[in-house]
Amino acid sequence: MDYHAILEHVLADIEPEIGCGRVADYIPALRSADPDRFGMAVADVDGPVTGVGDWEAPFSMQSVSKVFALALVIAADGEQVWQRVGREPSGNPFNSLVQLEHERGIPRNPFINAGALVVTDRLLSVTGDARGAMLDFLRAESGNPAVDFDPVVANSEAEHGARNAALGYFMASHDNVENPVPQVLEHYFWQCAIAMSCRDLALAGCFLARHGVRADGSRLLTRSDAKRVNAIMLTCGTYDAAGEFAYRVGLPGKSGVGGGILAIVPGRCALAVWSPGLDARGNSVAGVAALDRFTTRTGWSVF
Repeated sequence: MDYHAILEHVLADIEPEIGCGRVADYIPALRSADPDRFGMAVADVDGPVTGVGDWEAPFSMQSVSKVFALALVIAADGEQVWQRVGREPSGNPFNSLVQLEHERGIPRNPFINAGALVVTDRLLSVTGDARGAMLDFLRAESGNPAVDFDPVVANSEAEHGARNAALGYFMASHDNVENPVPQVLEHYFWQCAIAMSCRDLALAGCFLARHGVRADGSRLLTRSDAKRVNAIMLTCGTYDAAGEFAYRVGLPGKSGVGGGILAIVPGRCALAVWSPGLDARGNSVAGVAALDRFTTRTGWSVF
């Protein structure tokens, strides 16, 4: 498969959509992102990685980090996390309080903010350093020791994180938080503020394409657990637009408001795309279009 040729065709196909949408503005540090940037990378399960556009430019992972937190918790703790968080699409905004109140402090899935806070809380309990555990994992899988936190983004999120704090304290009132809420929030904000390029992200996510096997050949997840993480990405990974993403792209995917999307072709490759212009639901306009064109050109999907 000539990945580079395919990516060049994809870039030509979706060029009119680059710059469409609006950058995330509720986190001040993300307001300065250039909506005209675009990068895309493919990491094959056998190792080669290639890309086009701004594929080596770092960007803020934001909610894409939730995939890695979930995988690390499952690897360390098995099925226990599912006693504290569900596996169903939310149908509501990712930071909604309404559904959490109705369901008595049990988040609908691990990829909305409330669910991600529960996962981070558990990762903190089992590792003692949730943000450090994730950073170490991402550096190892990407092969890039320069992957790091962006302190400007982390501090900006903390300064404007009242809604996340409300989610955390509400869940704590239902005994669904083990650690002090401010500590959980700190680790969560710093995880979201990790900066990676499309190259790094595709390589880091390739363990899910390899059915749970890491870059060094060791197994992080069982084949069954890797399947389950991919399934939750498909049904819950793009906020309340998961149905549209499945319809257009047909792959497990996780987006973030930094404009990044990680998508998995099980058994073949991991894809990472970045363009900061977002649609009304918080997904990259050009990123979704690029993944749509990739699966159309290759015929690869889970359907």
